[in-house]
Amino acid sequence: MFQDMPLTVLTGNTHRALAENICKALGVPLGVADVFEFSNENIFVQVKENVRHHDVYLVQPTSAPVNRSIMELLIMIDAVRRASAGRITAVIPYYGYGRSDKKDQPRVPITARLIADLLQTAGANRVLTMDLHAGQIQGFFSVPVDELTALSLLSSYFKRKALPNPVIVSADIGGAKKARNFAERLDCPFAIIEKRRVRNDDKSEALNVIGEVEGRTAIIVDDEINTAGTVIEAVGVLEANGVAGIYATATHGIFSGPGLERLDKSSIKEVVVTDTVPLAEGKSSAKLKTLSIAPLLAEAISRIHSGTSVGAMFDNGSDDMWNQWALG
Repeated sequence: MFQDMPLTVLTGNTHRALAENICKALGVPLGVADVFEFSNENIFVQVKENVRHHDVYLVQPTSAPVNRSIMELLIMIDAVRRASAGRITAVIPYYGYGRSDKKDQPRVPITARLIADLLQTAGANRVLTMDLHAGQIQGFFSVPVDELTALSLLSSYFKRKALPNPVIVSADIGGAKKARNFAERLDCPFAIIEKRRVRNDDKSEALNVIGEVEGRTAIIVDDEINTAGTVIEAVGVLEANGVAGIYATATHGIFSGPGLERLDKSSIKEVVVTDTVPLAEGKSSAKLKTLSIAPLLAEAISRIHSGTSVGAMFDNGSDDMWNQWALG
């Protein structure tokens, strides 16, 4: 039914470049919409073209400025719903507030669930996202959620680099499954940094490395790099255990605060992320390599629109596709 509807892609102000690249990969023009903020900080949205009975995809990572990005997305959803869109898919490459996924202290919210409720109340019929911080966030929605992963894209990049004697290192115990899957694709061992978080201020204390890393080239794997505190602590532990070289990779390169500066000053040779969020203006690093997830999201949108399997994108035998995308 939905494949008979015209496909329309719209975006807010958070990451227009990504939306444009998705449309380029799809071979469709980016839809026209006015999305701006009045002097009183009220956000205004007007879709400038007909979307009645269209299959609409709203591309908006909820990254910095996080709260404005979320409000833009909610208001855009409401606008296309009131314009009689046939189906509305919120394409959220980075899901803000994903770390607030459980009530792990007294009198704290589960904000990731609140955001899910707001998206559905606004009128989203389904969600397309990338590498959620916690898998249970999918369960916060009563509408379908397609969670893509950049694992194959990132691992294909490192596979082509053919680093000597590699070992995949999870930045914490929670990421052990991802590190194991990454290691399987590179046919190499993996290790885990054991740590504990000591306060509510993004600071943690690394304790030990579980696994053999001496003399190997370590690739630190995480879902996101924010202030880079966790990665830098992992670097210290790995250096103390005699690694030959260190790389780092994550799906989401947030790089808030001194994140990039810390990475620049470290012994890390290269930091590889995707463009789920835009790099803040004025920030750059010679160590930073960014892979585009636009072809991946475009392929998923095409499959959702046509009613074919999204999961088949990650079946065995898709290495040629991932290698091509990893090369850009």
